[in-house]
Amino acid sequence: MPIFEIKLPKSVHKALGIPPRSPKRAQLRVLKKLMRRARYTAFGQQNKFDQILQSKHPAKFFQQTVPAYNYNKIYKDWWHLSLEGQPDICWPGKIKFFALSSGTSEAASKYIPITNDLLRGNKVIMIKQLISLFNYQDVPLASIGKGWLTLGGSTDLQQGPGYYAGDLSGITAKKAPFWFQPFYKPGKKIAKERDWNKKLKEIVEKAPEWDIGFIVGVPAWIQMCIEMVMERYKLNNIHEMWPNLAFFVHGGVSFEPYKHGFEKLLGKPLAYVETYLASEGFLAWQDKQNATGMRLSYNQHIFFEFVPFDEKNFDSNGEMIENPEALLIHEVEEGKDYALLISTSAGAWRYLIGDTVKFINKETAEIVITGRTKHFLSLVGEHLSVDNMNKAIQLVSEEMNISIPEYGVAGEPMGSFFGHHWFVASSDEVDAILLARAIDEKLKELNDDYAIERKSALKSIRVTVLKEDTFMSFMESKGKVGGQHKFPRVLKGKMLEDWNQFILNH
Repeated sequence: MPIFEIKLPKSVHKALGIPPRSPKRAQLRVLKKLMRRARYTAFGQQNKFDQILQSKHPAKFFQQTVPAYNYNKIYKDWWHLSLEGQPDICWPGKIKFFALSSGTSEAASKYIPITNDLLRGNKVIMIKQLISLFNYQDVPLASIGKGWLTLGGSTDLQQGPGYYAGDLSGITAKKAPFWFQPFYKPGKKIAKERDWNKKLKEIVEKAPEWDIGFIVGVPAWIQMCIEMVMERYKLNNIHEMWPNLAFFVHGGVSFEPYKHGFEKLLGKPLAYVETYLASEGFLAWQDKQNATGMRLSYNQHIFFEFVPFDEKNFDSNGEMIENPEALLIHEVEEGKDYALLISTSAGAWRYLIGDTVKFINKETAEIVITGRTKHFLSLVGEHLSVDNMNKAIQLVSEEMNISIPEYGVAGEPMGSFFGHHWFVASSDEVDAILLARAIDEKLKELNDDYAIERKSALKSIRVTVLKEDTFMSFMESKGKVGGQHKFPRVLKGKMLEDWNQFILNH
């Protein structure tokens, strides 16, 4: 039996899209709604939104008329004008908030436009996810009304000429509704703190005063926070302090590599709730207990297109070609990798978000994240995805009973052949040779191309075991400390050079 049966008025059901509409029809409705709002903007005028809206097949006409963009292109052509304070560029009105996201080779940070329309759409998805929790079984209902510890960016946003900028989590927390404040931890004062280490120390000091039911954040930083609390108060597990802790809402990276080590910190099981909340929008959410994947937010404020992640559409560096093949939601196939193009209520249009996903249920638009367009290894045709790597690490952690909270992989030449070099974080006693062998065997089981290439050009797999602090310190040296920053799973180019130099000096 569900722990609580929740019934909503029909008007609320309709507004939230419960039950969900057909993905094909819902997406067409979303696209038309977005274009109607933006048709008098500079972007809408240049790209003939009025004509597209009047056409017989608006989605196809939209794809033929509007170019696909990566960040550098859309910023250079359009978004820099919004940052300069010009109104009505890609979305009606002035853009007053920008989310800062990990930078490109051309800029230290990306400035992603954030609008009230986008935040409202995100809020609807959050409400849908919250409603779904009431149908979870064997989870204490009381925990939903306890404290929500959210580890995110500072709410003390950077101020520019006419705008504010910061992590999306900081912007969202700053604009959170008044009724949420009693539940919100660590509270306004600590949330404003920009120094991540100082913020963690203040959370640790306050921890005994709180009754936490939810923890929300990126797994690595949540785990570090819990470990600090346990060490400070000499706890055997975190439930000795927070007995009502029942939910972990996580996103940003796959939880699989962290799960084994994380569960050692608990006194009883948690319900894990996955989200896909990017700076550009709330893209997908877990809508039922123990779900394998997440349901795309196809019914609200984001229009999705899907570019097959293959050699026809992407070069060897993971860069998308100028006019990629892009499929609509009803045209995809289950089990294939796709890069996402999104159009949103903040003025992103046919924008490459950089993640790859795979449909596990086309009818319900249920997806899993498989990696990043630039985070994959294929030196000799092994086509190794982050999804493969995460799964291998999870299985090896469980079999060897060790915790591997972080890792990164680099390709390296070996004479006329190649190898993979794994950098693995673990505080346990680990034999690097045995670990390399175990990872290698799991990858052979998970990926046929990898198994074939291990017999030929991919000659060596080696592992370097490091302390987790090394990974965190490297991120700190890059200025990437806090809830939304993740260690790269695949190390290439300048990042690999910097990493090798860093571990040499430490």
